[in-house]
Amino acid sequence: MTDQALHALADAAGLLVDWEDADGNPQTVTDANLRTILAALGHGCDTPVACKESIEALAHAHAANFVTADVGAPVRLPGVHGKVRLRLESGAVREVDTGADGVLPAIDEPGYHGVEHHHGSLVVAVAPARCAPLPAGEGGRRPWGASVQIYALRGEHPTAFGDFGALAEFGWAAAERGMDALAISPVHALFTADPGRYSPYSPSSREYLNPLFIDPALIGIEQDCGGPGKGDLVDWAEAWPCRMQALRRFHDDFFADPDRDESHFRAFVEIGGERLRQHALFEALHGFFFRTQGAGGWQEWPADYQDPNSDAVARFAKANVDEIRFHSFLQWLADASLGGAHGMARARGMAIGLVADLAVGLDPGGSHAWGRRGELLTGLGIGAPPDAFQAAGQNWGLTSFSPEGLKRTGFAPFIRMLRAAMRHAGAIRIDHALGLRRLWLVPEGASPMDGAYLQMPEEDLLRLIALESQRAGVAVIGEDLGVVPPGFRDAIAARGISGMRVLPFERDKDGAFRPNAAWERGAVAMTSTHDLVPVAGWWRERDLDWRTRLTSDDMAAARAHRAEERSALWQAFAAAKITKGKVPAADAPETALEAALAFTAAAPCDLALFPAEDLLGIEEAPNLPGTIDEHPNWRRRLPGTAEALLSETETARRIALINEARAQ
Repeated sequence: MTDQALHALADAAGLLVDWEDADGNPQTVTDANLRTILAALGHGCDTPVACKESIEALAHAHAANFVTADVGAPVRLPGVHGKVRLRLESGAVREVDTGADGVLPAIDEPGYHGVEHHHGSLVVAVAPARCAPLPAGEGGRRPWGASVQIYALRGEHPTAFGDFGALAEFGWAAAERGMDALAISPVHALFTADPGRYSPYSPSSREYLNPLFIDPALIGIEQDCGGPGKGDLVDWAEAWPCRMQALRRFHDDFFADPDRDESHFRAFVEIGGERLRQHALFEALHGFFFRTQGAGGWQEWPADYQDPNSDAVARFAKANVDEIRFHSFLQWLADASLGGAHGMARARGMAIGLVADLAVGLDPGGSHAWGRRGELLTGLGIGAPPDAFQAAGQNWGLTSFSPEGLKRTGFAPFIRMLRAAMRHAGAIRIDHALGLRRLWLVPEGASPMDGAYLQMPEEDLLRLIALESQRAGVAVIGEDLGVVPPGFRDAIAARGISGMRVLPFERDKDGAFRPNAAWERGAVAMTSTHDLVPVAGWWRERDLDWRTRLTSDDMAAARAHRAEERSALWQAFAAAKITKGKVPAADAPETALEAALAFTAAAPCDLALFPAEDLLGIEEAPNLPGTIDEHPNWRRRLPGTAEALLSETETARRIALINEARAQ
């Protein structure tokens, strides 16, 4: 077989044969790896003839009945020419001549518009130029806020882990102190039967919510869904079943009460339709097979149950009506609880409220992959190629949307995902936004080093983000960290998507820290993220301590380099006229922390977000990438309630510094 035929197919499928690594060195995907990935994508590539047939099939598949366009720009309609009828979403109807080239004159009204032509019909999604902007704070001040892990929060009533009620309390206390935003990690649906799968970035579905965070009291129902909340770490194995049992009791009591008003729940179920029923059915099936067989995902179920349309699944659904209703009920409560937390933050004066997080991928054994696997990549994981931080590359064990699946379905699953994320938020953060341009695919069972980049329909995705953002009035933040493709930051900035400027990463080509005045206005300034050690921990070298503990490596060189970095960062603070005097010692991070907060807050960025750990002077990170049980990922709790913590003298002083810097 000739390389030419294989490479032509790879190009047609969107695979990058040639690419540059983190150091700018050219790399080429081997033919063997190309064949493996193309086969997993469903493209025959054993022979030149098979490659040609696959290319032809791809060309046919791309002739979809869904087109994206920009306001004020002509639209080329695939396979259409001559006169058509344009039905605008507003209801207006126009007769339009597209000419021999099938070009629809510019449409000045954003929305999803219908085009009827002699072969059938299609949808034209016309996007506004930019996403909804980040709003200013009260009196025109530049907004800022905190980033929190919901499970880490402690409410006024002790529970085993934080929930949407504790989130509402934190938002209330934060708003009183001048904050306009409260950023959270993803609250997507996980697997309610399995307490061992608590990472917020490995969801079963991004269209539904994690019911564990339900706070019945938030919607006017007093019900104990907690457990002992005295430890510094969440014991998911104990706390998770406790919360689920309490929710199940509440469900049973709710429907046993003849006077209970079920109309709101029934309306929620009716609006949710078949997709909500299918998710609830998956949860019921997963719970059954997890309890009886220890099955982790649908791939481990008996074959008859792996098809959501099978007779076996239909019989199970008929025999488990109450269980399916229970999981639909949980989604109703979760939706109301999250909406209440966001509503309280806004009512208290936050200009933005919640900043929701949209995970980059999905667990391949979850609800979405079981019910609608044709929308996703199968037999392939997503991750990252080797770089300075991970020499072996990364395989996150997740799947994501297939470009062909998106085009085949008119991007419907992507649109539903955006709407779910924006439903109860003033802004959303797109995790690994680089995936809007390309995803690093890793064949099942292979090393991340054997992967390749798959190009995504970036232009379509950016248009749809802008369209949904403006319709919802929700601003968009994109995590543009890592091996950033050339021009990507400019592309998202042009759409009004704010990038992230994280203090440890803001360096010039020589490694020196960039002046905060040079940080872009259309971005979000941050001192740290959930995957990084907080500022105090970085200064004290807690991340290096963990590396020593986990690897037994000699950290002498790393510690010497950290001393140089501390000096360089202190020089950046001094140049910004924030500090003076000697560099604080490694075991005295307090002054450096305050300087980092003031330095970051003073950047001209439209929004500044600070992890709660940095506001409170905590040294340990919520998550240590590359570990599972070695580090207590997604388990650390904050040491007190929001009101108590934010009222502490040192914390109050840090908040005052930030408010002063953001007012300038």
